[in-house]
Amino acid sequence: MNKRGFTLIELLIVIVILGFLAMLITGNFFTSLKKGRDAKRKGDLTQIQGALEMYYEDKKTYPVFALPFGGKLCETSSCASTEKVYMQKVPNDPSSGKDYEYLSTDGTDYKLFACLENNQQVLPYESTDYRITCGDCKNEAGDDVVCIWGISSTNISP
Repeated sequence: MNKRGFTLIELLIVIVILGFLAMLITGNFFTSLKKGRDAKRKGDLTQIQGALEMYYEDKKTYPVFALPFGGKLCETSSCASTEKVYMQKVPNDPSSGKDYEYLSTDGTDYKLFACLENNQQVLPYESTDYRITCGDCKNEAGDDVVCIWGISSTNISP
């Protein structure tokens, strides 16, 4: 007798293999998305750093007021229409819309922090000065997460 077609076992084996391959591809896809958002965070901090350095060149101090994330960075926190604008829109975190952490106590220096999703990266420093708890950053378990990426004014060495 001449049989045509596949048995149920053969079909199940093929489905399991295809499911396994799909799972591998999906995992890599989500990792790529995390890396892309982390690259955006690093780029955002670099752009903010450039605006803060221009601010310092004009005022000889860094802003001590909270940065207007989502708004303009001007000479004062009020941002009157006659003031110089250093950044049209201070960026927020790309996935959550939360603010980055900005610390400047007396205007002589500043530190900017971001919470990265990919915590498996090699960091350029191992200083604990840059590891503060980010405001609303949580891991999958809901625990507070330390910021593992930070940049500072040029007069601070990491």
